[in-house]
Amino acid sequence: MTAHSLELVGFGVRLAPAHPDDAAEAWLLTDADLWRGMTTPWPASAEEYADRIDQQRAAPGVFAFTVRDAVTGRVHGATTFYDHAPAQGRVEIGTTWYGREFQGGRTNPAAKMLLLTHAFEEWELNRVALRCDARNDRSARAIQRLGATPEGRLRRHRIAADGTVGDTLYFSILRDEWPEVRAGLVGRLAL
Repeated sequence: MTAHSLELVGFGVRLAPAHPDDAAEAWLLTDADLWRGMTTPWPASAEEYADRIDQQRAAPGVFAFTVRDAVTGRVHGATTFYDHAPAQGRVEIGTTWYGREFQGGRTNPAAKMLLLTHAFEEWELNRVALRCDARNDRSARAIQRLGATPEGRLRRHRIAADGTVGDTLYFSILRDEWPEVRAGLVGRLAL
């Protein structure tokens, strides 16, 4: 399997290229309820989670990361750049999840600060999109707290792992919005 070599570190977290060896520790933080709303089934074992990582590593335009504490190395969760289209100046951030003890704290804004900084300041993209299942209020609120602008609802756009059909909420941050979004994230991370 091929993999990217991009590693992002700062604000107390380290986003390292996801590797199947991460699965044993990461999987312990998951459960079927936490996974609800994802389009892929919950990996029912560490081995299934390792297989999922292998699939991400093999997919073109995907940069899958394991999110870790920058000091201890403890796994907090995972996040991904995907649908990277450099010629079009865009990427999406998603397939993000965090263990329950890391939800609502610094982990998500820190990881998003690293990803967005890389997207806008290193890759010089025009747009970063984020999306979530419309039934996932927690994710929708977290995306909006980042400073992303709601763009709309795609009706009956996603089939969840349990077979239910749901809508997708789309959000974006544009290059000219990045300075304001960045300032908001800096403020959140300074607390």
